[in-house]
Amino acid sequence: MYPKWLTDVVMVKKSNGNWRMCMDFTDLNKVYPKDSFPLFKIDKLVDSMVGFEYLTSLDANSRYQVLMHLNDKEKMTLITEKFFFFCYQAMPFGLKNTGTTY
Repeated sequence: MYPKWLTDVVMVKKSNGNWRMCMDFTDLNKVYPKDSFPLFKIDKLVDSMVGFEYLTSLDANSRYQVLMHLNDKEKMTLITEKFFFFCYQAMPFGLKNTGTTY
């Protein structure tokens, strides 16, 4: 089975001189509409917690994963030079809706 979508792989040089493999989702991002979910005002959220016994937070700087829907995994396909196909299991960076979905 061959996927309808293939994502380009690009090599990007990092500031330390090493290379990083990245995916170019430009074509896929053009096809899908942008989800518009504005972020809450953080100061208002913190102020509304007054009087509660516990306050928890999520460290979004470390790592997060949004699992891909089974039907959408095919759209996240990359191919190697030996014609092996790989699909992302979680939303990768580079998709325009990853942040809003998170």
